[in-house]
Amino acid sequence: MRWASARACVLLLLGGCAAAPERAEPVPDARLVGAAAAPLQVGFLVLDGVYNSELMAPWDVFHHTVFHTQPGMRVFAVGRTKDPVTTFEGLRIAVDYALDEAPPIDVLVVPSAEHNMDSDLDDQRLIRWLTDRGRRAQWLLSVCDGAFLLAEAGLLDDVVCTTFPADIPALRQRYPHLEVHEGLSFVVDGPAITGAGGAKSYDPAMYLVERLYGARVAEGVGKGLVIDWRLADVSHEASTRP
Repeated sequence: MRWASARACVLLLLGGCAAAPERAEPVPDARLVGAAAAPLQVGFLVLDGVYNSELMAPWDVFHHTVFHTQPGMRVFAVGRTKDPVTTFEGLRIAVDYALDEAPPIDVLVVPSAEHNMDSDLDDQRLIRWLTDRGRRAQWLLSVCDGAFLLAEAGLLDDVVCTTFPADIPALRQRYPHLEVHEGLSFVVDGPAITGAGGAKSYDPAMYLVERLYGARVAEGVGKGLVIDWRLADVSHEASTRP
């Protein structure tokens, strides 16, 4: 994997695992903070049965960057086709691009969907797309069971990761080579950010905003969404390994 080059870019249970990575507070990317740069292209993989919370929490956070820094992030939805997607809770979501039409993606976001643990894993076209786009992205972010798709695509092989608390045993069983941690809102290792999901789906997205644009921008995004954001108060791990 091209983790080393990804790190050069702007780019959730500890039992039975190796020692947890040390925590590291994010350092804003000097090339982005206060700098004139192209907006980061943030592609969300939106599948039928996607869960509202896991989709809309990071979507809102990343979209709100445009009100606090220029350029902010450009967010868009990628589906198997351009047909509208129905969320698990029944909302109809428009799709911007089909898989083979999606533009380059700097931040690839995989929110949890109903079949991420079963039939989605058998969709070889989808998995190949994830492998290709994931290796080329500067950052990967999964929420809840989206981690299963990243794992199936081989994108979590060399990193510490997490997922929805109740599904951690299933992730470990299907991918025994992975180092899966628990009891955390999110885990960061290299370019991969994996989150527990649910009401905590805001946390990994807020982390990335602070990492890329600095605390002032993250505070502004938090205030706009009425999130009392303070990274030190959020249970997380961020690896310091090279």
